[in-house]
Amino acid sequence: MTENDISYIIRGAIFKVYNELGPGLFESVYEVTLCYELKKAGLKIQSQVGLPVIYDDVRMDIGFRIDILVEDKVIIEIKSIEYLAEVHHKQLLTYLKLADKRLGLLVNFNASDISKSIFRKVNNL
Repeated sequence: MTENDISYIIRGAIFKVYNELGPGLFESVYEVTLCYELKKAGLKIQSQVGLPVIYDDVRMDIGFRIDILVEDKVIIEIKSIEYLAEVHHKQLLTYLKLADKRLGLLVNFNASDISKSIFRKVNNL
Protein backbone atom coordinates (compact mmCIF):
# COMPACT_ATOMS: atom_id res chain seq x y z
CA MET A 1 0.00 0.00 0.00
CA THR A 2 1.45 3.37 -1.01
CA GLU A 3 1.50 6.53 1.07
CA ASN A 4 -1.23 7.95 -1.17
CA ASP A 5 -3.46 4.89 -0.61
CA ILE A 6 -2.95 5.20 3.13
CA SER A 7 -3.66 8.94 3.14
CA TYR A 8 -6.97 8.35 1.33
CA ILE A 9 -8.08 5.99 4.11
CA ILE A 10 -6.81 8.40 6.77
CA ARG A 11 -8.80 11.30 5.29
CA GLY A 12 -11.96 9.19 5.36
CA ALA A 13 -11.35 8.35 9.02
CA ILE A 14 -10.70 12.02 9.85
CA PHE A 15 -14.03 13.00 8.28
CA LYS A 16 -15.84 10.22 10.16
CA VAL A 17 -14.39 11.27 13.53
CA TYR A 18 -15.05 14.97 12.87
CA ASN A 19 -18.63 14.36 11.72
CA GLU A 20 -19.32 12.27 14.83
CA LEU A 21 -17.61 14.44 17.47
CA GLY A 22 -17.45 17.92 15.94
CA PRO A 23 -14.87 20.58 16.80
CA GLY A 24 -13.61 21.83 20.14
CA LEU A 25 -12.47 18.74 22.04
CA PHE A 26 -8.98 17.99 23.32
CA GLU A 27 -6.39 16.65 20.88
CA SER A 28 -6.18 13.44 22.91
CA VAL A 29 -9.85 12.66 22.19
CA TYR A 30 -9.31 12.99 18.45
CA GLU A 31 -6.12 10.94 18.64
CA VAL A 32 -7.78 8.02 20.42
CA THR A 33 -10.87 8.00 18.21
CA LEU A 34 -8.84 8.40 15.00
CA CYS A 35 -6.61 5.49 16.06
CA TYR A 36 -9.73 3.43 16.64
CA GLU A 37 -11.11 4.24 13.18
CA LEU A 38 -7.79 3.49 11.48
CA LYS A 39 -7.54 0.13 13.25
CA LYS A 40 -11.11 -0.65 12.16
CA ALA A 41 -9.98 0.09 8.60
CA GLY A 42 -7.30 -2.57 8.98
CA LEU A 43 -4.30 -0.26 9.23
CA LYS A 44 -1.36 -0.77 11.56
CA ILE A 45 -1.01 2.28 13.78
CA GLN A 46 1.26 3.46 16.55
CA SER A 47 0.52 6.47 18.71
CA GLN A 48 2.84 8.77 20.64
CA VAL A 49 5.92 7.34 18.93
CA GLY A 50 9.18 8.65 20.35
CA LEU A 51 11.29 10.53 17.82
CA PRO A 52 14.96 10.95 18.70
CA VAL A 53 17.31 13.52 17.25
CA ILE A 54 20.62 12.28 15.89
CA TYR A 55 23.19 15.00 16.33
CA ASP A 56 26.92 14.54 15.77
CA ASP A 57 26.22 10.77 15.49
CA VAL A 58 24.74 10.78 18.99
CA ARG A 59 21.14 9.70 19.58
CA MET A 60 19.34 12.19 21.80
CA ASP A 61 15.97 11.18 23.19
CA ILE A 62 14.60 14.62 23.89
CA GLY A 63 10.89 14.05 24.03
CA PHE A 64 9.60 14.61 20.50
CA ARG A 65 6.51 12.50 19.83
CA ILE A 66 4.73 11.60 16.62
CA ASP A 67 0.98 11.68 17.35
CA ILE A 68 0.11 8.79 15.01
CA LEU A 69 2.28 6.73 12.67
CA VAL A 70 0.28 4.71 10.13
CA GLU A 71 1.69 1.61 8.44
CA ASP A 72 5.17 2.89 9.38
CA LYS A 73 4.81 5.29 6.43
CA VAL A 74 2.51 8.24 7.17
CA ILE A 75 2.73 10.65 10.10
CA ILE A 76 -0.43 12.32 11.41
CA GLU A 77 0.00 15.43 13.53
CA ILE A 78 -3.21 16.33 15.36
CA LYS A 79 -4.15 19.79 16.58
CA SER A 80 -7.29 21.20 18.15
CA ILE A 81 -6.52 24.90 18.26
CA GLU A 82 -8.08 28.13 17.06
CA TYR A 83 -5.57 28.73 14.26
CA LEU A 84 -2.67 26.78 12.84
CA ALA A 85 0.55 28.75 12.74
CA GLU A 86 3.42 28.33 10.29
CA VAL A 87 5.39 26.60 13.05
CA HIS A 88 2.88 23.71 13.05
CA HIS A 89 3.54 23.08 9.36
CA LYS A 90 7.30 23.31 9.94
CA GLN A 91 7.04 20.93 12.89
CA LEU A 92 5.51 18.22 10.72
CA LEU A 93 8.11 18.73 7.98
CA THR A 94 10.87 18.38 10.58
CA TYR A 95 9.27 15.21 11.99
CA LEU A 96 9.15 13.76 8.47
CA LYS A 97 12.86 14.45 8.00
CA LEU A 98 13.87 13.16 11.44
CA ALA A 99 11.79 9.99 11.02
CA ASP A 100 12.83 9.54 7.37
CA LYS A 101 9.17 9.35 6.26
CA ARG A 102 7.79 10.75 3.03
CA LEU A 103 4.22 11.83 3.84
CA GLY A 104 2.50 13.55 6.73
CA LEU A 105 -0.93 14.99 7.42
CA LEU A 106 -1.48 17.96 9.69
CA VAL A 107 -5.09 18.18 10.84
CA ASN A 108 -6.79 20.78 13.01
CA PHE A 109 -10.01 19.35 14.41
CA ASN A 110 -11.05 22.69 15.88
CA ALA A 111 -12.42 23.96 12.58
CA SER A 112 -15.80 24.78 11.13
CA ASP A 113 -14.87 22.98 7.89
CA ILE A 114 -12.58 19.98 8.35
CA SER A 115 -11.92 19.70 4.61
CA LYS A 116 -10.01 23.00 4.81
CA SER A 117 -8.10 21.93 7.91
CA ILE A 118 -6.20 18.90 6.60
CA PHE A 119 -2.77 19.71 5.19
CA ARG A 120 -0.59 17.29 3.27
CA LYS A 121 3.17 17.66 3.77
CA VAL A 122 5.79 15.76 1.80
CA ASN A 123 9.44 14.94 2.26
CA ASN A 124 10.95 13.82 -1.06
CA LEU A 125 7.72 12.24 -2.33
